[in-house]
Amino acid sequence: MRERRFPVQREEKADIRRGQPNSVVLILNRLPGSRQLVSGKIVNWTKRGPSSPMNSTRRLPSSLTPLDIALAALLRGLEPSTVVELSLREALGCVAADLPPLKAYPPYNIAVTDGWALRARDLVGASSYMPLSLTNLPPWVEAGDRIPEGCDCVVDVGALDQTGPIIQALMEAIPGQGVRRIGGDIADGFAVARGSRLRPLDLLVARAAGLKKMKVRRPEIRIVAIPSTTGESTTTQLIEASARATGAEVVSAEAASRDVASIAQTLETTACDLMITIGGSGVGNTDATIAALVQQGEVFAHGIALQPGRTSALGRIGDTPVIALPGAPGPAFGGWLALALPALDRLSERRPRPTITLPLARKIASSVGIAEIALLARRDDTWVPLAVGDLPFEALVCADAWLMAPPSSEGFAVGSAAAAYMLQE
Repeated sequence: MRERRFPVQREEKADIRRGQPNSVVLILNRLPGSRQLVSGKIVNWTKRGPSSPMNSTRRLPSSLTPLDIALAALLRGLEPSTVVELSLREALGCVAADLPPLKAYPPYNIAVTDGWALRARDLVGASSYMPLSLTNLPPWVEAGDRIPEGCDCVVDVGALDQTGPIIQALMEAIPGQGVRRIGGDIADGFAVARGSRLRPLDLLVARAAGLKKMKVRRPEIRIVAIPSTTGESTTTQLIEASARATGAEVVSAEAASRDVASIAQTLETTACDLMITIGGSGVGNTDATIAALVQQGEVFAHGIALQPGRTSALGRIGDTPVIALPGAPGPAFGGWLALALPALDRLSERRPRPTITLPLARKIASSVGIAEIALLARRDDTWVPLAVGDLPFEALVCADAWLMAPPSSEGFAVGSAAAAYMLQE
């Protein structure tokens, strides 16, 4: 397999940590007015040499920022969002925060079926061949009714013969038959796990326990759409829907135009936990998102060693982290998976996302030096690769999961165990 390598710009200069001369320092980014991680520290870059179109913020650096370094810079200092109390309907899909221990449910023994409430030991030996006479007609209960005192089972309507003057039992029963005992659905002291995403079943438990509201973390995301040159909003709608599916509160805005001033004006409002821009992060003549972000705050990575999503950028306006995603759906979704999801998980204090490990039906070939996203379909208990480094619409629709091929490898061999994240939980 032909190996693709990405250029690394190196420069002989004094070591920024110890002042040692002739050390080799990796230059990750040199955007004027921006900051960049180098040798474990953040360096403020200044503009060198005369200005020129090729020296502007629309130019990607000669070396891409490794994904792990870019992600570490994004998550550094990122604190969980504020805990809010929402109604059960609003809490669906959010991440559980501090929830109180629940009381036992049902709070008493109840019938799980319609029938006669009896005591099992009073039916010992009863059968259709040897009916057992009963003194009185036992109480009738409906499903959900409280079991009468002294009874420990519920038998079907046909278990008693009422045709004659004497009521007869035609079958035996065991204690607990047809009965849901106290705490049978919810044990006393049970609590929904903190950091878990609330599902309809979790809300069922909450309603059964009598809760009206739940404490959750619901990060607020401000999504800023940069007008597309084609007028389409497909990518913005994809990211908005993906954000809402995580339980986040989404606030949308759109720049009036694609110029720096219009975008910068839209970026002024930062009353949110995370800002995501869509479009204008490339190096085209009308791409001005990065310049606008530099004007309002700072950019510490532009050009991520990620495929798709290479032209994504990371920055900050005040205390608000900013993720600039490309305008094309595939690269934008790649940036969403690799950059935005980890940030949201940190903001919501979500538990680690589970993976499913299966053998690969075919090998995955990836490039050294860049992290590549692979889409997978589950077939016959194997992962079948559908696309690597590219996210076409058809593959996205057919895929069940995704994984990240690390930049240190050339992929995965056929039959090797691959741990993948599910696209839908």
